[in-house]
Amino acid sequence: SQLEKLRKDPRVKSIEQDYIISLGKPSGTPGGGGNGGTDPAQETPWGITRVGGGADGSGKTAWIIDSGIDSDHNDINVDVTRSRSYVTKGKYSIEDGNGHGTHVAGTVAALDNNIGVIGVAPGATIVALRVLDNRGSGQFSWTIAALDYIAANASNGDAVNMSLGPQSRYTDSAVDDATINVAARGIKVAIAAGNSSDDAAFYSPARANHINIYTVASMTSSDAWSSFSNWGSPVDVIAPGSSVKSTYKDGGYATLSGTSMASPHVCGLLLLGNVTTDGFVSRTGNSDSYPIAHN
Repeated sequence: SQLEKLRKDPRVKSIEQDYIISLGKPSGTPGGGGNGGTDPAQETPWGITRVGGGADGSGKTAWIIDSGIDSDHNDINVDVTRSRSYVTKGKYSIEDGNGHGTHVAGTVAALDNNIGVIGVAPGATIVALRVLDNRGSGQFSWTIAALDYIAANASNGDAVNMSLGPQSRYTDSAVDDATINVAARGIKVAIAAGNSSDDAAFYSPARANHINIYTVASMTSSDAWSSFSNWGSPVDVIAPGSSVKSTYKDGGYATLSGTSMASPHVCGLLLLGNVTTDGFVSRTGNSDSYPIAHN
């Protein structure tokens, strides 16, 4: 009865059933450092070097739609004031109880400060928009709310990272439209292609298409295709996603794999300027070829 009432309301454009996003178990293990321990000496992860990152990102802003962020991590500059949580279960917090969002943020902008790792655009400001709970799951409606917040508050020159999506085929025009709405405002968006070894055209928001949207597949350190990566016409570029070291929850560091790790490399590049290419990677056993993202 509620559905039928909404359908008859002339103010309602469309109605879709909400859907659960789940990151699943990350591929990799947490490392050490942070929270009372001794921070490890700084190193430059292979992916940062491969995309030509490491240039000063001070004054730039990246909006990370993910599992939140470790706001007091010694290696990340977090704007807590503008950060928001859209997770409706449990205590309100932008803090990252999963680790995924903090890992993504470090790849974008980990500080050049002699400890831990360095990001693609070190020193850029991170705004955490928490849409995934401690288990790494959340509703598409939470992501839409975060995108609407960005559309209202971000500035031209900012970049957005969305390392999330369904584990099996599912498309949602509402989240796609909200993503395109952000891109149409001149804000560039990097999106993980997905880890289902499938065509990204069947996954939202990876399938969203706009000149300011970059859907990102994953490659290895030997410029080879990552076996888990989605592919297809929505994919714009490929970036390092296998065995990527970055920041992690509780002040730590971790090496993880996934298109979730590839996308923030591109987000960092978008903060530094236009994404160029430095070679191509062909999908294993296929003639499809994708340009390698580079500064």
